[in-house]
Amino acid sequence: MTTLLSDLTTLRVGGPAERLVQATTRETLVATVLDDWANGEEPLILGGGSNTLAADEGFDGTVVQVATRGIERLESAPGRVRLRVEAGESWDELVAFAVGNGWSGIEALTGIPGSSGAAPIQNIGAYGQELESVLVSVDLLDRDLLEVVRVPAAELALGYRTSVLKRHGGSVPERDGVVVAIELDLSDDAGLSAPIGYAQLATALGVELGARLPIADVRRTVLGLRSSKGMVLDAADPDTYSAGSFFTNPIVSEAFARSLPADAPRWPITEDHEPDVVIPLEEWHGSVPAPSFEHDAQVKLSAAWLIERSGIRRGFRLPGSRAGISTKHTLAITNTGGATADEIAALARFVQARVAAEFGVVLQPEPVFVGVSL
Repeated sequence: MTTLLSDLTTLRVGGPAERLVQATTRETLVATVLDDWANGEEPLILGGGSNTLAADEGFDGTVVQVATRGIERLESAPGRVRLRVEAGESWDELVAFAVGNGWSGIEALTGIPGSSGAAPIQNIGAYGQELESVLVSVDLLDRDLLEVVRVPAAELALGYRTSVLKRHGGSVPERDGVVVAIELDLSDDAGLSAPIGYAQLATALGVELGARLPIADVRRTVLGLRSSKGMVLDAADPDTYSAGSFFTNPIVSEAFARSLPADAPRWPITEDHEPDVVIPLEEWHGSVPAPSFEHDAQVKLSAAWLIERSGIRRGFRLPGSRAGISTKHTLAITNTGGATADEIAALARFVQARVAAEFGVVLQPEPVFVGVSL
């Protein structure tokens, strides 16, 4: 029986897979991938399929659906909880498990679809939390070494929705491999959340930034916020037939950000101060030399604001297309029913072109493309 990638991805697009392997054990996962590599082939690795845009022509090779399970509690320091999580564990079920036990650090990441193994690839983040803050390491089936190695989080170059493991669009990652498991370090602090670090979440909770609340209350509120934006999977809601946010929030120089309209949302991501200058006493002559560098702070912009201000509204579609902007959130491109990958890509290109023409900003896509390009 032919397996369609549209049945394995949340965008519900994609043609047939030549071969599908459901890897329910670590041994099957590793053996299948190694066999393909030995034959000079590159398998397509899928977890929940929530961040993938696959071509209508399908995939001419092996699709490995990572379905491994297992959460192991490791030895850790007092007040801390160390977990090793197999890559196929549902991310949101992992969050629910942690919250149910009163462990904090990932509660604001609830509702994000996909598998735990995919989480470090793009350093998932939402509502003031990022995986980077709790990730200790990953077990990686390394493409060059052909074995599973432990890679500390510090070696993954984790950044805003990126890492050395990510295939940007259809590109080759800086470090090629398959995540087999992840290790997290959470807090065990009487069921209290991490300090609230996102203004919208603080407002929804009715507290100030930095407050700490019962962890279950935070998760419940985040799920409500995500649902209102169509960002929680719901079979009855076509707005959730998406890859979540299709574009990342652009990062630009502070100088460029000043050229945008005054009401454009922006968040500094580098400290706006000069470094301390240390002068040995024997070299002190009563004055501080001028700095020998040019300071250019960086600012994160709102992709949703840019899209809306370029004239693209919620629910927008190109004529005759079955791909549309979500009716709840302009950052999501949705399959309104029967859309093709080409229709999704065409709408994404249109959005990119409109924003570039209006503001000079080229939005970068977040999903991984399989046989598709913008």
